[in-house]
Amino acid sequence: MTKEREYDLEDRLIDYAVRIIKLSEALPETKAGKHVSSQILRSGTSPAPNYGEAQSAESKADFIHKLKVSLKELREISVAIFSKLFQYQQLGSRCTAG
Repeated sequence: MTKEREYDLEDRLIDYAVRIIKLSEALPETKAGKHVSSQILRSGTSPAPNYGEAQSAESKADFIHKLKVSLKELREISVAIFSKLFQYQQLGSRCTAG
């Protein structure tokens, strides 16, 4: 009896990429919104194909390297999203004050 993995990393990364695409489409069509959208699209959609590429790695070291690239992109998107949210929050509070 084989048990199917409940949380396959590749499926989760693809789902993450889909969510990033939806998020980028929901951003405003402002200069800042377009900049953030572009940044999160690049960083947020690359981990899934990088992981897929790691599955065909030529060595253990190559596999580890490709997974580290995916992790780097995930960290970049995390920082980008939270820093931009903080900036928008700060901007919003200045715009509504007074």
